[in-house]
Amino acid sequence: MAPLALYNSLETYLVIGAMLFGMGIYGMVTRRTLIGMLIAAELILAAASINFMAFNRFTAPDPATGQIFTLFIMAIAAAEAAIGLSITIAVYRHFKSIDAEDTAQLKG
Repeated sequence: MAPLALYNSLETYLVIGAMLFGMGIYGMVTRRTLIGMLIAAELILAAASINFMAFNRFTAPDPATGQIFTLFIMAIAAAEAAIGLSITIAVYRHFKSIDAEDTAQLKG
């Protein structure tokens, strides 16, 4: 199969998105540190962005719809990273560890 045929195929983008989503879910389940979970969540959001852009390119009548959704996902990912890192810093200052199991001792 020619490389150009792979580039012009919706299935190629969906497979890449599914692989990123699978790696993100695997990372969320197996990682014990808050930083690892945050990176895995970013992979999940990247997979959603790829799927929106792929469906926008191949099926949407309005070309801006998928791009606008992707921009919103990028903004949510940036906010999630900032809040997640600030929570991680606060947990590290209190427990001197970023292990997710240490947060079970938090009250409130």
